[in-house]
Amino acid sequence: MHEHLVALEERMQQLQQAIRQALTQHDQAQVALLRAELKRTQRAWDVLCDPDDAADNAQSEPAPSTAPEHDWGGQPARDQARQALTLLTVPASPRLLSQVHQAFFSGPLNTARLTTLRRDEERSFRSAPYARPYYVCSALTSDLLSPARALLALSTWPLEQRIVGPLTSRVHFLTSVLRVADAADHRAGDTELPEPIQQLLLQCSRNLHGYRPRGPLDLEALRQAAADELEIHADEDADTRAEAARRARCKLGDVEQNFGNTLRNVSRPSRTA
Repeated sequence: MHEHLVALEERMQQLQQAIRQALTQHDQAQVALLRAELKRTQRAWDVLCDPDDAADNAQSEPAPSTAPEHDWGGQPARDQARQALTLLTVPASPRLLSQVHQAFFSGPLNTARLTTLRRDEERSFRSAPYARPYYVCSALTSDLLSPARALLALSTWPLEQRIVGPLTSRVHFLTSVLRVADAADHRAGDTELPEPIQQLLLQCSRNLHGYRPRGPLDLEALRQAAADELEIHADEDADTRAEAARRARCKLGDVEQNFGNTLRNVSRPSRTA
């Protein structure tokens, strides 16, 4: 719970800063959009701090899916997905989430359950918007703002963090490598890394350009290779996602901002010659 409160509080601060900037530019349309998002974020924060209120809102939610809600050790699949996504900080596929959860938490996720989880979360959101402190939602494509295939995200993340453009898959991979390496470094201490973590890191290293290990598994070299390549792509990718997020805030409602535009009626960004 604490990590989600912190994430929501950070997002509120970001929105407040963006509102101040929009006010100085006399952009009232952007101010209205940002204030609406700030209000939704505040509501999510209130729900997380007030479980009784969340329980009252949850009474109006639809009946749960017939698919099993609990996965490993009685923990709900959505909580398992949240743990893995929070570690990665970027949208990820069910397969990667399962690998990360197995490496750093209690065991692997049921990937078949994750394929239905997003639909269950959308039904819950449509029935009682923001009744839960977070939702496992979709990443959105930067062109059509439609659900990105097989990529899950968290609703508490800013839109920019949930959008994927032409370069984003590589940026997300490199970011994931850095996050996994940091988590492994924190876990290691003076002991040898557990086998699942080693396997995940070795798998990451095979797709890294410029990785020159000085031993079987070199965390420092892994981090350096990922950071060097990330620096090449990060700015252009961030610009693409920021522009797409602006369009999403202007053209999409709350449901579509979290779960994607399925009507495909949002115009593509204009291209300059």
